[in-house]
Amino acid sequence: MCLAIPAKIIAINGEEAVVEMDGVRRTAVLTFIKDTQIGDYVLLHAGFAIRKWSEADVQEYNAVLQGLKITRQD
Repeated sequence: MCLAIPAKIIAINGEEAVVEMDGVRRTAVLTFIKDTQIGDYVLLHAGFAIRKWSEADVQEYNAVLQGLKITRQD
């Protein structure tokens, strides 16, 4: 099973970005998404941003995780 998680873009350099998830920063490739900006949320899978998400999408995702009592671990 593959899992993708939402991350917030905090810096962009060409087609790469620094994204943050729960205080953890990672590098993400933005090749598959057009018009990304700092502050956007993206769905991150295996280091690739595969889709933009709204803040409402991220809040719903977090609410579902809370309801399932799942915690993310890095």
